[in-house]
Amino acid sequence: MASKILIFGGTGTIGRYITSSILKAQPPFKQVFLFTSPNTASTKADLLSKWKSSGLSVIEGDITNPTDIQGAYASTGADTVVSAVGRGVIDTQIELLRLAEESGTVKWFLPSEYGTDIEHNAKSPNEKPHQLKLKVRKYVREHIKRVQVTYVVTGPYFDMWVNTAPGAEQAGGFDVDSKVAHVIDGGEGKVGFCTMWDVGKFVVATLRHPEQSYGKALKVQSFIVTPKQVVAEYEKQTGAKWTVESTPLDEVEKLEAKLWQEGKPYATGVTLRRIWAEGGTLYEKNDNEVVGVKEGDAESLETAVKRILSIGGWQNEKDF
Repeated sequence: MASKILIFGGTGTIGRYITSSILKAQPPFKQVFLFTSPNTASTKADLLSKWKSSGLSVIEGDITNPTDIQGAYASTGADTVVSAVGRGVIDTQIELLRLAEESGTVKWFLPSEYGTDIEHNAKSPNEKPHQLKLKVRKYVREHIKRVQVTYVVTGPYFDMWVNTAPGAEQAGGFDVDSKVAHVIDGGEGKVGFCTMWDVGKFVVATLRHPEQSYGKALKVQSFIVTPKQVVAEYEKQTGAKWTVESTPLDEVEKLEAKLWQEGKPYATGVTLRRIWAEGGTLYEKNDNEVVGVKEGDAESLETAVKRILSIGGWQNEKDF
């Protein structure tokens, strides 16, 4: 059972939800440590102060410095590592895993896999956003023998999926001010989502079920709905009729290719939205119950939309 937990990337976009959920877990974990840079410790001092009052211990260091990582493993005696490092530095986990394997204390490692299933189907190995995560999984298969590894695969974060990106609205999103919904192919295809708070909930649930989780890529989900159902929920909660603008899948693919060719940062987002629209989040059965999350335990579409409307989007979340 996870007892001493060391978190990397715990103040980031999804890391905040994971760290907060671990600290709020009942019964509490014995000790929770956060490894972060001196710069983050300074710029996010208020958040860290709040977490320290909940029992968090903060270790400052450089995630690219092996000596700092070795020191963190040794000083904490962590038996479990939870990584939530961002997409751009996913491959830094290879060194974290190598040093964990050598540490003698770390027994379990949860890499930063939250999001799209990178081994969903035959097309997955060729998708550009998947490459660094695939590199990490390859390293785990070939080199990690002592440490147990579990991937918590959540699918798209609903709270972020509802946002549109300027210049790439055709790929999907909901504009609350103008009451316009952008969907792909009529919004008929089902998508399996996880709310950002549920990502934290599923990580905690995984940590409570080690034997059921070791060596697995767990597919967990809050709810499975179509974009048309999401439109209906927004209409219900805003009390207004929304305009629905639909883009054919092949047009989204053209936009995706154009953005990659131009080196636009949102190319990744459009590729992921295309993958989701193609069914890249659907399974015969998810793994919610494997980690003890039963029907009704995860958040609903209604709850997710209500929170998003009340705070004006995930960027405004402050309940950490």
